[in-house]
Amino acid sequence: MLQQLTTMLEMQDRMNRKVHPDWIAQDFAWYRALWIECGELIEHYGYKWWKHQQPAWDHVRLEIVDIWHFGMSMRFDGQNTPATIAAAMLGELQAGPPRPLELCEAVEALAGCALVERRFAVGHFWSLLQAAGMSPDELFAAYVGKNVLNFFRQDHGYQQGSYRKCWQGREDNEHLSELLGTLDAGVPDYADVLYRALAQRYADALAEAR
Repeated sequence: MLQQLTTMLEMQDRMNRKVHPDWIAQDFAWYRALWIECGELIEHYGYKWWKHQQPAWDHVRLEIVDIWHFGMSMRFDGQNTPATIAAAMLGELQAGPPRPLELCEAVEALAGCALVERRFAVGHFWSLLQAAGMSPDELFAAYVGKNVLNFFRQDHGYQQGSYRKCWQGREDNEHLSELLGTLDAGVPDYADVLYRALAQRYADALAEAR
């Protein structure tokens, strides 16, 4: 698990550097992005007791991965490294094992720390993982997939506004989920294979739209 944590932190640092080479010094409001994503997760899970709702689990898990992006980014301070951050996270989990919580309670505990203390509470995040029925291995595979999608977006004009987030009537997140179910996350060049699959699907969608 330590290696997976380190790898994900390294990938997140590379992604953030693609957006801004000196991203840590910019002091972006990662905590704000995190608690807003928590709200979006609850929307997909359902909270309206006055109407019938069913959790949209695929969307819930995608929101969990987005929260993980922002949480990891909050842990960088310019002095530590992915390896030291990973070790610190693992130490926190070992010192205080995550409490079993209902999903909404876990989300609210995580959002509360981000909003009030501007802190990423990895223990609360792990409680959320457990409540959503996600294993660390599933988080790793899903994170790598979303990281690839984020790079793909940047490479295709996301910041400039030329990227089309919806293809064939569906958001790119939905295409990603579909591809994740067809590819073997254990292959050494998994990220490259996924990137190529996204690129081909995107090109085909643009060709159909012409």
